[in-house]
Amino acid sequence: MTSVLRKLRRAGDVTIGLVPTMGALHEGHLSLVREARRRCDAVIVSIFVNPAQFNEQEDFKEYPRRLTQDTAMLTDYNVEYIFAPTPEEIYPPGFSTYVNVENLSATMEGAHRPGHFRGVATVVTVLFNLIRPDFAFFGQKDAQQTVVLKRLTRDLGFDTEIVVLPTVREPSGLALSSRNAHLDQSQRTAAATLYRGLQAAEKAYRAGERNARKLIELTRAELAREPRLALEYVNITDADTLAPLEKLDERHALLALAARIGGTRLIDNILLAPARLVT
Repeated sequence: MTSVLRKLRRAGDVTIGLVPTMGALHEGHLSLVREARRRCDAVIVSIFVNPAQFNEQEDFKEYPRRLTQDTAMLTDYNVEYIFAPTPEEIYPPGFSTYVNVENLSATMEGAHRPGHFRGVATVVTVLFNLIRPDFAFFGQKDAQQTVVLKRLTRDLGFDTEIVVLPTVREPSGLALSSRNAHLDQSQRTAAATLYRGLQAAEKAYRAGERNARKLIELTRAELAREPRLALEYVNITDADTLAPLEKLDERHALLALAARIGGTRLIDNILLAPARLVT
């Protein structure tokens, strides 16, 4: 990969875009690829199921892997390179250097998945060092991850712009995720309740409610209608700092949740921000 990119840069002033994925591609990933294709001269899609970000070994083993199908999906987008390394290439024997973004990694997903963001930050650091992309593309569904990676990029001086694109959803509202492959049709129906819970709070917010506790209670009440959901958390935080909010103001707020349906863990979120007049 390093050799390929060296030759690519020698050919001229080339803008490089990276779409980091763990494979099992879906329309959410492809929306990132399309934006990368629009902005960049060369697009690299990495496909790597990162063992360092799984705190449950069984979850790592069961994560869907379908490199052949993923490669076929990308053929229509004229992607220059697919980078699909083995774990031994990213973490060679004796690997002992990890990246930890403090504070931002400790809440929400970090609290429920110890070590998760250390694994994410480490593999992204390796990818950024190898590829040195001008742009890296991520989805809003993984909102906390995008905040962590923006801080990592700033703190470590990477010359890479983090581009965050909206969550892509099924008609039911269920956020697209590679983990959805583990859901049967009944569970997919139940999972759509997650977005309805977020929408209940958003509706109240648009009507003027600014008390974070009340908005969280509205979300919880909607989710409680679905007995197959096992809720882990619902939080409202500052969208940029992840600091908990008691009262919403002019800042963008992040309403985020996580829940389990059967053996599948799902996350979702929306941004709450005052409507602006377009001038």
